[in-house]
Amino acid sequence: MKRRSVGASGLQVSWLGLGTLTWGRETRPEDARALLRRFVAAGGSLVDTAAAYAGGDAERIIGRLIRAGDVARDDLVIATKAGFGIRDGQRTVDTSRTALLADLRESLRRLGTDHIDLWQLHAWGQAPIEESLAAIDTAVVAGDVRYAGVSNFVAWQTAQAATWQAAFPGRAPICSAQVEYSLLARRAEVEVIPAVRALGLGLLPWSPVGRGVLTGKYRTGIPRGSRAASEHFSWFVEPYLEPRSRAVVEAVVTAAEGLDLEPAQVALLWVRDAPGVTAPLLGARTVAQLETYLACEDLALPEEISSALDDVSGGPNAGREPNEPTATL
Repeated sequence: MKRRSVGASGLQVSWLGLGTLTWGRETRPEDARALLRRFVAAGGSLVDTAAAYAGGDAERIIGRLIRAGDVARDDLVIATKAGFGIRDGQRTVDTSRTALLADLRESLRRLGTDHIDLWQLHAWGQAPIEESLAAIDTAVVAGDVRYAGVSNFVAWQTAQAATWQAAFPGRAPICSAQVEYSLLARRAEVEVIPAVRALGLGLLPWSPVGRGVLTGKYRTGIPRGSRAASEHFSWFVEPYLEPRSRAVVEAVVTAAEGLDLEPAQVALLWVRDAPGVTAPLLGARTVAQLETYLACEDLALPEEISSALDDVSGGPNAGREPNEPTATL
């Protein structure tokens, strides 16, 4: 699998990442094992998780697989997040120094590793941003963290964090930003992606297939076993099951039929090759789903298809250079 640098940093990752949001809930440990082994066998390295995923179970599963020898720790770029969790049934953001370092300590324990390759603030919190960033500096100096990033920050928050860290020698640079980005979620193009590119950060889009909706599987209803039918994730999918999403889904399906691809592949290729993107994070729950994405390694959308999908999903992508050469199928 091809690799890309994370922004201007020295960190390199596979150009597809494996997300673990459902691990420990909808994705069983045995399925997670098969997914991780296949991903690494294909040359994938970036595995994205969080202290909050399934109450820490996603990290525990990764740690068990490393300890069991299913994958080698050195083959992975482990990206995890801190500062967000569920307390008393409520989603809570706590980015204080105390909370962040406590999350890091527990992440290291669950993962069974002595360092995190990419440690990310999971959300913007109430604590002063300089306090949160100081926790990152502490972790890097201690050797617990190699690189730092932010997740779900809007543009001004991303710029403030990156600029603060760049303002004084010795602070750990912010090297990446993780944000939702797909044909159904293009708001990031307005300010976040231009900020990321101007600041020299890597972009890690989550949910590149529109929370599963761009696969086309919800066109006639909610299939059993899908995220939308899940007790834990139905709220996550519902916003994209509204009528306004249908035209985009149908355009993706039409493009897929014309190119002899799966809709999920068309949606992924549009994100993977969009300006500024480092590595989309895949939410595959089965090896069969993962294989669909891995088959995209040597593919790219024709320029006219990318432009048509731009138009139907919100208009031209301002970051795409005019007449930018694009490999075709």
